[in-house]
Amino acid sequence: MSTKTYSINPVKTDFPMKANSQVREVEIQSWWETIKVYERNLEKRKTGEKFVLHDGPPYLSSNKIHIGHALNKILKDIITKYKAMHGNYSPYVPGYDSHGLPIETAVLKNVKGGRNAMDALELRRRCREFALNNVKGQEDGFKRLGIWGDWAHPYITLASEFEAAQLRVFGQMAAKGYLYKGLKSVYWCATCETALAEAEIEYAEHTSDAIYVKCAVEPKSKDKLADLTSKKLDPSKKVSFVIWTTTPWTMPANLAIAVNAEFEYDLLEMQSGEVFIVASALTESFLNNTELKNHYKKTIVQVIGKDLEHLETKHPFIDRKSPIILGDHVTTEAGTGNVHIAPDHGPEDFELGVKYKLGSLNPLDSRGIYANNIEHFAGQRFDKAIPQILELMKNNGSLVHTSKYQHSYPHCWRCKKPLIFRATEQWFASVDGFRQKALEAIDTVNWIPESGRNRIYNMVENRTDWCISRQRSWGVPIPIFYCQSCNHILMTLESINKVADIFAKEGSDSWWEKDAQYFLDKNTACEKCNGKDFRKETDIMDVWFDSGSTHAAVLDQRPELRGTPCEMYMEGSDQHRGWFQSSLITSVATKGRAPYKTVLTHGFVVDETGKKMSKSIGNVVDPETVIGQYGADVLRLWVASVNYTDDVPIGKNMLAQLAEIYRKLRNTARYLLGNLYDYDPSTDQVAYADLKDVDKFILHRLQTVIIDIRQDFDRYEFFKYYQVLQNFCVVDLSSFYFDIVKDRLYTAAPKSISRRAVQTVLAELVKAIALILAPVTPHLAEDIWSHIPEKIKTIWHLEESVLLNDFPQEKKEFIDEKKEEFWPDMLNLRVIVNKALEQARAARLIGSSLEAQVHIAIGPEKISQKAQSIKNDLAAFFITSQVELLTKDNNGKYKDEHVLAFVEEDQIRVVVLKASGLKCTRCWKFTTDVGANKEHPEICAQCVEAINSEASI
Repeated sequence: MSTKTYSINPVKTDFPMKANSQVREVEIQSWWETIKVYERNLEKRKTGEKFVLHDGPPYLSSNKIHIGHALNKILKDIITKYKAMHGNYSPYVPGYDSHGLPIETAVLKNVKGGRNAMDALELRRRCREFALNNVKGQEDGFKRLGIWGDWAHPYITLASEFEAAQLRVFGQMAAKGYLYKGLKSVYWCATCETALAEAEIEYAEHTSDAIYVKCAVEPKSKDKLADLTSKKLDPSKKVSFVIWTTTPWTMPANLAIAVNAEFEYDLLEMQSGEVFIVASALTESFLNNTELKNHYKKTIVQVIGKDLEHLETKHPFIDRKSPIILGDHVTTEAGTGNVHIAPDHGPEDFELGVKYKLGSLNPLDSRGIYANNIEHFAGQRFDKAIPQILELMKNNGSLVHTSKYQHSYPHCWRCKKPLIFRATEQWFASVDGFRQKALEAIDTVNWIPESGRNRIYNMVENRTDWCISRQRSWGVPIPIFYCQSCNHILMTLESINKVADIFAKEGSDSWWEKDAQYFLDKNTACEKCNGKDFRKETDIMDVWFDSGSTHAAVLDQRPELRGTPCEMYMEGSDQHRGWFQSSLITSVATKGRAPYKTVLTHGFVVDETGKKMSKSIGNVVDPETVIGQYGADVLRLWVASVNYTDDVPIGKNMLAQLAEIYRKLRNTARYLLGNLYDYDPSTDQVAYADLKDVDKFILHRLQTVIIDIRQDFDRYEFFKYYQVLQNFCVVDLSSFYFDIVKDRLYTAAPKSISRRAVQTVLAELVKAIALILAPVTPHLAEDIWSHIPEKIKTIWHLEESVLLNDFPQEKKEFIDEKKEEFWPDMLNLRVIVNKALEQARAARLIGSSLEAQVHIAIGPEKISQKAQSIKNDLAAFFITSQVELLTKDNNGKYKDEHVLAFVEEDQIRVVVLKASGLKCTRCWKFTTDVGANKEHPEICAQCVEAINSEASI
């Protein structure tokens, strides 16, 4: 019976097992602000190589951030923190996009009478107030994620200095002849009552009425057609071109029918004697789709499309003619090969209208209401009139067939309603003027992933001119003047810069507050008629022109950002058609180069099943909720764990798994810290040559981890970092090294070289791991750092915050490739031994593995030699009390009753036997020298030595 208790070396640390993230992370963030960690970092790195990641501005339509915001900002923060710790000068200035329709719409929701109930200045005042009120909420959300940056001085697109710089970009483009006003058919939202650019369009499934309509050929044209067919066509028959459209509401605006000059067209005679003209390649589908196959009699003749030009048809229900014209955009993908042309309602239609001088009807106003000059439907909204249009054509016999057609259709990015094309006068940027330069600039940029290059290249190569005007009040006005006498446009660099100077001092509200003369020099005169009376443009700029000007308004204006090009733009993949492109266009147009060196894109956040997040489905993940449950670092760990170049899944199961990984990382740190309380590097550090092989191996592995992680960060492949770090902490350390060395830590003499050797390794580990964690989980890293014993930080000259220290670099003196080659065989050997021990444990022949000894016969010579070289450390390696390596001469002979377990695998035989000797009550190992010391009869000689050493301290 034991009469004495013996202590072991304790674990001592104030580093808590539980994170208590809701409290601790906020405390750490407050401390960062107190010590000005961001500002001190910039000061420390000010002579380093510049790396500026320019923030794409989130929109101020809400004071809440969503999970997509979290993904975006955390990725940026990981990069800027790593670059800073890498030694780069890496300032981060957050930005906000503050103009545009959504804010105006949100404000008007609460105004009785809507837009007409207040003047432009009052509406702008309310919009500004609304936007600025949302800044604080978004800022708080981003800061709670642990995002560092110049939060005291963000950029906001409504700021007067920003608006002034934006006007100067506009002025430079105007001076180079890249801007013009013209009548074109552009995307139009009848709900929002404004033109839209391509970047503001979303495609969604939509069900349309698909109709086949016949347009009768005029008598004189029938005679021409009869001559064309060598009289095979009887001109007395009723002959019609059949068109197909999925926009019946455009029929009142029909002014022509387009055919392809190269196509063959069939003249199809029906049983009734009526003749239909359709493209030969579409005859079969036309007859099937219209259910006319049983009414078809014969094909009279075929003609070539170019020969049909200038024939005339009758509009289906309006008393006017629709001529046949030629159009290259006519295809045989669907329909009849006869395309109904409404110049007001499509870009190709509009171009053909100009070419053939068809004119414009201006059939719809800004709300989508038919004008008074539109017969039958004046005063009706276009979509509401569709049933009546169909009924009218059905009654007059021109409607051949109708059906429902589901297809991808453009919708407004804000109100989500289907769009129309509408011919209006708008301001455009002529991309043709600098398209080639833009394409060349694209190839100077590093696109991550590489597919981003082709995506934006194709978009720029094929894009039409950029519609930059909007019919709204809340935005930056287009700084253009019109002569009151002759309507000539005044748009000079001098006049625009004068407006910009006033905006810089007074803000853009002055455009609505002052008359035109306030912005012009007294001697300004119209270059056409010499008039001196002007009026101002009432349209505002597209918000993409706002954000597309940030390279000039922010990067070139703020000295700390050191100008363009910056090192990186990083946003969602949809920004190839948005911010990336608008920034490229304005920069190339004004500077002849791209504003960025690298463009990195991420996907969209989806739920765990890959579905798009939707409030109606109930699968939305709120970052505030995640932080409340797990803390910001778990959310940041999620960002680092996923391949963000694809769509990024998140959900309860993923977060629970990540929380478990976070817990394991935290426990790893606690183990390290808990065993360093009495370690002083100045006196206790063990020379590398005196470390055990397993210690050297872990130091080598740490260096390879550092090398791999630096490469992962440099390539922005954070999911690889996550895998490397997790594997190292959980497998190499917790399951292997910590398991093996715990005996040396807890039972060896406190000052023994054996224990100090392990502490030497642990100190290297805790410093490196905290620094490696810092860019991704900065709160955890800072918590670890704050609990590293001060004597270690003092001797190693470490900064007070983990974020002010350098990212670890590999120590070449710890790299030993032989160790990399040596240990995998030993680890495999350990797996086989553990299988045998587990057999004995499962049979309840042993409890702890220390109750066993193992005898091992190793066939492969290389593995045998390795095992022999660490023979004295094998018992600790396998966590048994004894190990015997068998040789060919001594292959081991046992009585069956002595064998507890037996495993043979890969020419390795392991026999488990009861450990020899008695159990030491201090270290729990079985040894034959327990009881040898009469003063301490219950412990082994090694423990006697340890406690005697402890007593002498």
